[in-house]
Amino acid sequence: MTKDVQSDQYRKMTETPVPALIIRLGIPTTISMLVTNIYNMADTWFVGRIGTSASGAVGVVFGLMAIIQAFGFMFGHGAGSIISRRLGAKDVESAGRIASTGFFCAMAAGALIAAGGFAFMDPLMRLLGSTDTILPYARTYAAFILLAAPFMAGACVLNNILRYEGRAAYAMIGLTSGSLLNIFGDWVLMEAAGLGVMGAGISTAVSQFVSFCLLLYMFLSGKTESKLRLRSFGSFADVSMICQTGLPSLLRQGLGSISTMALNGCARVYGDAAVAAMSIVNRICMFIFSFGLGIGQGFQPVSAFNYGARKYSRVRTGYFFTLGVSEAFLGTLAVAGMFFRSELIAFFRNDPAVIAIGSTALAAQLIALFFQPLTVCSNMLFQSIGQNRTASLLASLRSGVCFIPAILILSSLFGLTGVQVAQTVADIIAFFIALPFAVRFFRVLPPDGAEI
Repeated sequence: MTKDVQSDQYRKMTETPVPALIIRLGIPTTISMLVTNIYNMADTWFVGRIGTSASGAVGVVFGLMAIIQAFGFMFGHGAGSIISRRLGAKDVESAGRIASTGFFCAMAAGALIAAGGFAFMDPLMRLLGSTDTILPYARTYAAFILLAAPFMAGACVLNNILRYEGRAAYAMIGLTSGSLLNIFGDWVLMEAAGLGVMGAGISTAVSQFVSFCLLLYMFLSGKTESKLRLRSFGSFADVSMICQTGLPSLLRQGLGSISTMALNGCARVYGDAAVAAMSIVNRICMFIFSFGLGIGQGFQPVSAFNYGARKYSRVRTGYFFTLGVSEAFLGTLAVAGMFFRSELIAFFRNDPAVIAIGSTALAAQLIALFFQPLTVCSNMLFQSIGQNRTASLLASLRSGVCFIPAILILSSLFGLTGVQVAQTVADIIAFFIALPFAVRFFRVLPPDGAEI
């Protein structure tokens, strides 16, 4: 990459009007997340045609995918945040070293997870919430997810480095291509070839590998400022810095996996229909939330880059713009979803028990969408600018510190109703914890050019 191209990229990130820049970076990310969630929902739909126990297996294996992604996002967000701030400070050489270190660490972590998963398959599936009737389906599906684990973790790093460099369109190409391939693969392997859950697993594994290869090509073809070279692997200090910066992502995703275990564990008391219903509700809400999260991920490179360039007013503008857009989008979709709750659940599994449980849980989680943007935007802000302790605390709230006690206490007090409303209660508590951190940050944010 030439010096002129690097200068143009610097000017784009520090001079383009903030709302326009966030939208420019957020739209490709939003499209990527929507397509990714569509393929997750396609898996849920195709598998749901097999039976209720098979639908429950999707929710169980979702917890396994969250574990893999936890490490991928730790190295990806950790490396990406550092890279963006280094590029903002015009330190291209160390940005490349951080990129190589994060990428190879993620690949190694994925391989270790795969080895451990195959060695302890049945205990792991039961830990993730599988019942005896769900276990055969979960075991089959999980085997292919584990085979793809190194590529899934590596793709998380490549995707996030591209985003943090301000090249979200390249990341979109890699992610959406794999996601569309997965949807097509589900149809071919599950419907045409009649492979059932095995077909869903094969399709997911192949699509993850294809996404990985496309994202890697962006680096190998010289389209990025960061270069991936094994000889550029950094020191232990670099690994430690990446892990510390990415810790909020590990906590967010890792606690998400633990929360899935707790959710499935509490739900399975009420049968496979409850596990399937909560799995479907989570997929629907993640699809809706991807609108707000995509714009938020457009904000991350803007905040990191401009914080590194000491253009703090742009960080402030970006935060409040992102928060406002996310609230408007999610609020509109939440209200619309309230009118079609039962129909949405029935689309994935037309089972009266699943619909009855799922429609109530979906109503509660749609209410929670109004409280999520501030918590998530604040978490993204603090992680992007390197305030790791605050970011780690905020990342641990809605899927861990608040949710796990909520579901354990509420399910014991109110039974199935407690399972259905636990996420909403956790999101409301997380909102009120995150609010004072955001207020204090902007009160003490210095003027542009000042050194912090």
